Amino acid sequence: MIREANQSDAPAIEVFLADYPDTSMFLRSNLAAHGVGFTESEHSTRFFVWGKNQIEGLFGLTQKGYLMAQLPDATPEAAHGFADMIKGQTVLGMTGVAPQVQVILNALGLGEAAYRLHRDEPLYRLDLQKLPTAPMPYRVPTDADRPILLNWFADYFEDTGQASGQEARDMADGRVTMDVQSGRSVLLLDEGIPVAMAAINATVAGHIQVGGVFVPRETRNRGFGRKVTTALLQKAKAQGADTAVLFANNPPAARAYEALGFQQVGWYRIALLQNPQKVIA
Repeated sequence: MIREANQSDAPAIEVFLADYPDTSMFLRSNLAAHGVGFTESEHSTRFFVWGKNQIEGLFGLTQKGYLMAQLPDATPEAAHGFADMIKGQTVLGMTGVAPQVQVILNALGLGEAAYRLHRDEPLYRLDLQKLPTAPMPYRVPTDADRPILLNWFADYFEDTGQASGQEARDMADGRVTMDVQSGRSVLLLDEGIPVAMAAINATVAGHIQVGGVFVPRETRNRGFGRKVTTALLQKAKAQGADTAVLFANNPPAARAYEALGFQQVGWYRIALLQNPQKVIA
């Protein structure tokens, strides 16, 4: 049985997701920040519960059009039920545990759609008690950093395959504004000059998810990616975080994270559609 959740379901949803902390960060952080259902935020989420007497699976659709799920058994029946619930909705893509995402995309009629990005990335976890303690020089970005960050984020979106050209620059503009206002990112300093960036893209119950790690092309292969990640994690640990997770989108990044003590705990699918698509169930 599948049904759309309401706000009274929030405690039970959190209890269910807390059993899968490494792969539920977007679902849990959206729930914590925005509750159940759409609000004015593009990250607000409609949740759909699968199960008879207890929650056995959960699906999410954000206001912007991104899909998420925690479906441990990857049940096709549940995936088709979700597809029926959101038939006609326009979606932009999906993230989640790789096998689960494939089952759900097939049920949504999007298994053979055109994607700008469709890959599985290694998922890593680190107990922050094991984090190196040597302090890294960093600061949070300000509006004065906007020109350099616009270029960095545009390059980041292109390097990760999320966008290119003018679209990448448009996305960069919104991301810079969000990072400066939220204080969720840090800039690594080398002789006082910013040389790399990293950010936290989700946080809940002591868990953080790292995203937006970027080193400019001209200063790569100098260990800045590892150092800026360390700086970000040290800041998060000082603020109460105890566990970090992240995805590695290339082998050099994976090696840098492993050098910090991160251990791979699974695979995470990132599937971004080439163009918005309507669910046809």
